[in-house]
Amino acid sequence: MLDITKLARQMQGLSQHLTLEAAASHQRLELAQQYLQTAYKSQQDLIELQQQWRDRIVFPNATPIEPLETRINIPVPPKVHTVIATDGSQIAPNHHEIAYCYLLNIGRVVLHYGQNRHPLLDSLPEVFYRPEDLYISTQWGIKPEEWMGYRRTVSETTVLAELACAAKGEVPALAMVDGSLIYWFLEQLPLDARDRILPPILEAWQQLHQAQIPLLGYLSASRHTDSTNFLRLLTCPHTVPDCKSYCPDSAEKYPCQVFDTLRDTTLWGTTLQPGQRGPIWRSNSRILELYEQQMIYFCHVHVGSEIARIEFPAWVSEDTDTLNQALALMLAQVQKGQGYPIAIAEAHNQAVVRGGDRTRFFALLERQMIKAGLRNVGTSYKEARKRGSIA
Repeated sequence: MLDITKLARQMQGLSQHLTLEAAASHQRLELAQQYLQTAYKSQQDLIELQQQWRDRIVFPNATPIEPLETRINIPVPPKVHTVIATDGSQIAPNHHEIAYCYLLNIGRVVLHYGQNRHPLLDSLPEVFYRPEDLYISTQWGIKPEEWMGYRRTVSETTVLAELACAAKGEVPALAMVDGSLIYWFLEQLPLDARDRILPPILEAWQQLHQAQIPLLGYLSASRHTDSTNFLRLLTCPHTVPDCKSYCPDSAEKYPCQVFDTLRDTTLWGTTLQPGQRGPIWRSNSRILELYEQQMIYFCHVHVGSEIARIEFPAWVSEDTDTLNQALALMLAQVQKGQGYPIAIAEAHNQAVVRGGDRTRFFALLERQMIKAGLRNVGTSYKEARKRGSIA
């Protein structure tokens, strides 16, 4: 039980810290704005410097493929269109439960606008209980709980592609997911494990490409700094940005970190008006070297409630009309959802496994185990004691 009285004593120190941090953040923002003005005039030189020394730069950074001063008003979306979204939830494996297994539940949403068609709002559950499903990851030193999360990402993407291709018609369509399309967790996976996760995702993206249905990843409250880090090339005190030679000790603060921790969304929030997007950027994350030809691009959009980072594959960025229409449909979703895309929100609501759902899942599992003739079916003493605490 949380002791609020003891906790309240720490609140004063927290509030003072937040006040100082807000003042420091304001100073970093003013400095970044000054460097942004300078970068307008030297953008091409900075890009050439970035490309020449990309293997020696240690901080994450992105490359602008449009002028930094780009501000484009997002067009009005077509009245007749379709939006598809998926999201996932799970019940993690637990040795203290009546059986060691896990459940993935993928929320599916297909919304038809101006077509007089019923929407699809449901979820697709799948339970994993076979040893080859539960313990396959242990050979790579990956816990089953972590592997479950990776499998969930694959399921969300493959189900999205299936829904989108099935819903394809003569009207414009958009496929959306919650979060980034850049899966950094792949960097830490062994090659054999990675080959079970990434190829199905890329295949699903290829299906969307062939069906000409754009894919967008919507990042709310993004903490990314890779476009702001592009401006760090201006602050480098050395002749060239050779971080590995001039700044080999990563434990110390780099001299170019004059506006360290400043988020991209904070900077672009000072330049974008509601309904506008900023320049398109190409991510230089090293994990994208595994994505074959499906590089990831992004832009920042003022959706009214916040500055959202919108990610999309290369084939979407290469077609201006497709990108503009996709952003228009995305912005309409945010407006319908009162600040967040309604299709993604509904996909989450369909996917989420609540406490009652969890109880019913294990009750159903218990009945099946008893029906199959198994004895001593029940939770561990530890789990039973936690649920029946007298405190």
